[in-house]
Amino acid sequence: MAAGLLGWAAAERALAPPANTAQHRFDALIVLGSPADSDGNPRPAALARVTEAVREYERGAASRIVFTGGAVRNRFVEASAMARTAEAQGIPSSAVFEDRSSRSTVENTCNAFGILRRHGWQSAEVISSASQLPRAALILSRLPLRWRVHAAPSLEPVGAATSAYRTAEEILKTAYYLTWTRQMEPCASANR
Repeated sequence: MAAGLLGWAAAERALAPPANTAQHRFDALIVLGSPADSDGNPRPAALARVTEAVREYERGAASRIVFTGGAVRNRFVEASAMARTAEAQGIPSSAVFEDRSSRSTVENTCNAFGILRRHGWQSAEVISSASQLPRAALILSRLPLRWRVHAAPSLEPVGAATSAYRTAEEILKTAYYLTWTRQMEPCASANR
C-alpha cells in the first residue's frame, strides 16, 4: 500500500501543470516561505527565491511581491526576512506584502491567495525551489486564480544526493497532501 501511495504521489508530481494561463504579467508574485537562519537572515534557498522574485519584478512580471512564511524553525519570521532582503535589493516597501503566519506550503499558498483576494488581484506567479513547485501547483490548481509556477535557480551547487533527498522528501509531502491535507484544505472556502 505504501508503494502505491508513493507511486501515486510521484505520478501526481510528474503530471502537475506548471500553469493554468499563458499570460506573462501577473497581479503579484508570490514567494513561498523558507526558514531563516539563526540570526534571522535568509538561508541560501530563501535568498535564491528572493533574488529570483526581484529579477521577475524588475522584468515587469508583476508590480507587487507577496512573501510568505511564519516563524517555523526558529523565532524569525520567514516572510519578514525575505521582505527585508528584497527591499535591500531595491524593491520599494509599497510593493511588498507579507503573510507572517503560515507554517506550511498549503498555508503559504492559502494565505497568499487571501491577500490577493482582499486586494482584488486575480493572478500570480509563484516562486519557489524547483522541488517544491509540483506540490505547490497541485494546491494552486484548486484555486480560482490564474497562475504559473517559476523555479528559483539555486545559488549553490546541488549534488545528486541532495537532489535525490529533496525529491524523496517532496514525494512524501505530496503523498501527505493527497491523502490528508487536500481534504482538510480551507483555502478556497475560507478566503472568498
